[in-house]
Amino acid sequence: MQFGLDVPTTQEYADARVLAQLAADAEGVGWDGFFVWDVLPGVDPWIALSAIALHTTRIKIGLMVLPLARHRPWLVARRLADLDRLSGGRVICTVGLGDPTQDAALFNEEGRATVRAQQLDEGLAVLDGLWTNEAFSFAGAHYTLNGVSLTPRPIQVPRIPLWVAGGWPRQAPFRRAARWDGVSFKSIHHDTRQFLSLDAFRDGVAYVRGLRMPQAPFEIVMSGDTSGDRQAARAKVQAFGEAGATWWVEEGLGWSLDEFRPHVCAGPPKP
Repeated sequence: MQFGLDVPTTQEYADARVLAQLAADAEGVGWDGFFVWDVLPGVDPWIALSAIALHTTRIKIGLMVLPLARHRPWLVARRLADLDRLSGGRVICTVGLGDPTQDAALFNEEGRATVRAQQLDEGLAVLDGLWTNEAFSFAGAHYTLNGVSLTPRPIQVPRIPLWVAGGWPRQAPFRRAARWDGVSFKSIHHDTRQFLSLDAFRDGVAYVRGLRMPQAPFEIVMSGDTSGDRQAARAKVQAFGEAGATWWVEEGLGWSLDEFRPHVCAGPPKP
């Protein structure tokens, strides 16, 4: 299992230098991933990730979660490719529908989930196509490209890993994730609004695995909070690992920077 951090980009975290130093601290004590939000208001995640890339050498970096429908996918493809090259091939991108109260209502953008889902699916196809083709054309309901070439390309081949966020037991995000490189479980059950139980997690893992070729590489990401007793934290993470998680991502939501930094510097809760 690998261990990552899901780090806010708002309030006291809204400083690229602060995030870069926190990422360097995390790398130094053995964390494997450092992922930042893409929300408004907050520091621009592309600026923050560029600073993080230059302050670290090993740790995976990326967005968690990028609401792709809010962006032009060809610009996202270029930014992620440049970031992958800047970091030496360490980028992962987690995508999702986003929060319409943040991403749509405030700016009079598209808020219907069905349309945003279409834009997300088309956007993923555009990312992949631009990274893997000499010249890429696409004709969708929302995006059209005519023989577009993207250079320089990402270091990672065939593409930068694309994970899809989803709240179980909603199945649509898991069907979408099965077409890409990983699924990131929301820590809260979509229906009960309680922390996702082990049994529910197992159900979600079984569902998405049933849509994949058995031998194909695929990451299964679980998020949560392991504050408190260290032994209990390790047991919790181990249980999710045995249930199929390949990543545990520690959530920074609700922590002040002064609280979160020592938690990060204590290192990942490896069983």
